Amino acid sequence: MAGGVGARFWPMSTTARPKQFIDILGVGKTLIQMTFDRFLNICPPENIYIVTNEIYRDQVLEQLPLLQPFQVLCEPARRNTAPCIAYATHVIEQQNPNAVIVVAPSDHVILNETEFTKNVLDALSVAQTQPWLITLGIVPSRPDTGYGYIQYVEGSVLENVPALRKVKTFTEKPSLDIALSFIESGDFLWNAGIFIWSLSSIKTAFERHLPEVEDLFKEGAGKYSTDLEAAFIRQTYAVCRNISIDYGVMEKADNVYVMSVDFGWSDLGTWGSLYETRPKNEELNAIVGTNVLTYESTGCVVNMPKDKLVVIQGLTDYIVVEADDALLICRKQDEQQIRQFVNDIKVEKGEKYI
Repeated sequence: MAGGVGARFWPMSTTARPKQFIDILGVGKTLIQMTFDRFLNICPPENIYIVTNEIYRDQVLEQLPLLQPFQVLCEPARRNTAPCIAYATHVIEQQNPNAVIVVAPSDHVILNETEFTKNVLDALSVAQTQPWLITLGIVPSRPDTGYGYIQYVEGSVLENVPALRKVKTFTEKPSLDIALSFIESGDFLWNAGIFIWSLSSIKTAFERHLPEVEDLFKEGAGKYSTDLEAAFIRQTYAVCRNISIDYGVMEKADNVYVMSVDFGWSDLGTWGSLYETRPKNEELNAIVGTNVLTYESTGCVVNMPKDKLVVIQGLTDYIVVEADDALLICRKQDEQQIRQFVNDIKVEKGEKYI
């Protein structure tokens, strides 16, 4: 899934070039390239489909040259994750009705890719034989209010996959007090938004819980991967409901299981989450840029154009980011306001900067 705008990563992430297409970690690869390469350990490139907004089609093909154009599924409008997944499911069904599928965001960070591969392959083997909807749950390291939480029922459901348990409840982004109680209880995991299931299982779930979405995409049988696909999808998205897979299916289904995993995950949703994953210098500053000097500054995340000389003095726990014609200086604790900054810029300065 690669259609998001990533507004909280402004000014690096813009509508024209969102964070999944940027080397935001300063490692020589964009987030979508890292995600694609990660899945080459799990399946061949011809089995990978990218669902994105139609305005990003060329960027996807440019950054992922192993893909054929038909593997890039273009959404004409943003309708959240359920329609995105329904669309891809029907395209895959036309290729292989017995497929087992992994759904993953294109812009997450996975530090331990060997462990990630093992976890996904274990979940795929279960999904081949059980009609379950499996999600990956991250062992929480702190009471974060920016993540969804999954509560599980104690006790493994399979002897050979001890980390797999029945899901009890889903909770969207709780308050700090509630997040603290979740951590203390010991039976909650972060919702990573990575799903594994058989094609037949997810189709059954759509038929049962989101029939209005399933019926729309079912009408496209025979049109997918043909010249008729684009017009059909444009017509379908014009009337399709805007709803997430979590709310539309996962929270309603009774065959949902979670695998507890710990592979160094971050959804990289904010500059603060980037700070958590980046190496720090002796002053605990996480810096991208070769010409940055800091004095009496600590706990900052700094992202600058490669050769730009930047001097920072006297800042503690700040975000300092420059990209193109925009500069952001913001307290880390106030980073949730960046969305509001972007909205204000759009109103007061026009869309040129966003």
